[in-house]
Amino acid sequence: MNKDSLNILSNLISKKSVTPEDDGCQDYIFSELKEFGFELRDLSENNVKNSLIFQSGKKSPNVLFAGHTDVVPAGNINDWDSDPFTPTIKDNVVYGRGCSDMKSSIACMIAATKRFVLENPNHNGGIGFLLTSDEEGPADFGTKVAIEKMKDLGYVPDFTIVGEPTSSKTLGDTIKNGRRGSITGELIINGVQGHIAYPELAVNPNHYTGKIINDLIKHNWCNGNKYFPATSLQVSSIISDQVASNMIPAKVKVIFNLRFSSELTEDKIKSTVKSLIDAHEVDYDISWTCSAHPFITNEGKLTDTLKAAIRKTIHHDPVLSTNGGTSDARFLSKVSNETVEFGGINQTAHKINENINIDDLFSLEKIYHESLCLLLLD
Repeated sequence: MNKDSLNILSNLISKKSVTPEDDGCQDYIFSELKEFGFELRDLSENNVKNSLIFQSGKKSPNVLFAGHTDVVPAGNINDWDSDPFTPTIKDNVVYGRGCSDMKSSIACMIAATKRFVLENPNHNGGIGFLLTSDEEGPADFGTKVAIEKMKDLGYVPDFTIVGEPTSSKTLGDTIKNGRRGSITGELIINGVQGHIAYPELAVNPNHYTGKIINDLIKHNWCNGNKYFPATSLQVSSIISDQVASNMIPAKVKVIFNLRFSSELTEDKIKSTVKSLIDAHEVDYDISWTCSAHPFITNEGKLTDTLKAAIRKTIHHDPVLSTNGGTSDARFLSKVSNETVEFGGINQTAHKINENINIDDLFSLEKIYHESLCLLLLD
């Protein structure tokens, strides 16, 4: 097996691209693709590095590989068995920050693309890469901004593969064809502060809090559908401003989150929460942050292609899933006809001694290569 993907991964790991820094990753990626007829458009914004690297002059279909070059901080380096930014191979496993999430996917996408173009210089359609250094952080100036600039350039992808590490236990067991929405509420329940020995002179917001939370978590938000599980509300924090054991607090803050399916909307969730709280006739304030709306790519050309590539390459039968957290696929799904996520095993993502098995790395490259063959060859 050509070790191009391993060499590229090693070079990427060596770059300390802790979010939102890119540390030269995207320029290096372009240097790998330039001689194969790719062009670069800088889509950077507010000190966030964004790049569109693509074959110009190509007609539809356009296959877009998307990913992020930033990584999460390494944490305490002394907890690692090796330097997190020095690629280290031991027992056929590569160690380093970004091995799982997601420099391995990017390396395999590049290696697969180079081999495909070399073998098929007159292939149908075009191949592109959309890269950002702002995915692990706030993501305010990353893919969300880059896709608007990409549209202004007239580049419209037909098929988008995001290289998030979607595999759970073995490579190729899971393809993400959608993601749940995410909305967080910050509820302030107002009372009247007072001495705990004189409750008649105060209003204890804690006593309302338990009842309100109970109603919120017991509510049947939705039963899900073919692609999404049922929605539930999870409370992440309950904080009162009580400063002494003999005081009734003036207010309580409750923070909760819903990961919601396509059966619900942001407005529906907000109105339902309002009705449930209003029933308690309590003074309150609430603010909302909706970081993602649900999206789904129905089974079709792209999901069928990836399934076929996985079966042919490693003889696994993948399942489609929408679980897990949010990703940049939520932005890309708005501009691409079909969007899926597929990459390596996610068990060590963001962890100490993050790693990928070299056999899995080479297999992932083969899967991406076979996908290009199925999408862009007659």
